[in-house]
Amino acid sequence: MNFQKKIEGRSPNDSKAESTIVMLPSDANPKGNVFGGIILKHVDLIAGLVAKRHAGHANIVTASIDRMTFLKPIFIGNALILTARINYVKRSSMEIEVNVFAEDLDDNTRVHAATAFVTMIALDKYGKTTEVPSLILESDEEKKRYIEGEKRMITRLKEAGKL
Repeated sequence: MNFQKKIEGRSPNDSKAESTIVMLPSDANPKGNVFGGIILKHVDLIAGLVAKRHAGHANIVTASIDRMTFLKPIFIGNALILTARINYVKRSSMEIEVNVFAEDLDDNTRVHAATAFVTMIALDKYGKTTEVPSLILESDEEKKRYIEGEKRMITRLKEAGKL
């Protein structure tokens, strides 16, 4: 007899997140450019939040951050805006897409500064991978993101020699 609890699926909208942080002098170099590591910290934090919202019961850890490319600089005084959503779920792994924007608060302009795909893993209380809910895909856009996320996951696994 199998007593394992069936995990219900969840919509990507159930776990999406947005965060806004004003960049301060301590976040930047002497010329006013925000450190990439500060941006990566916030990317990792918001990806973890989305994964935790989706997985619920599990401890969430970062497995990888794909090709973080900084498209535009972010400066002291800018608002760092991060939007994050889950694209793909395997058994215990989740791909979270994080878009980073820089908003100049003096002239109200916003630029897309970076995108990252973060793979988060769900662990149980013993540190072993644990199953997470499947994704309930409602729109064509969600289905497209899922397929693209699956392709990226296969590429990651091949690069790591796990496929």
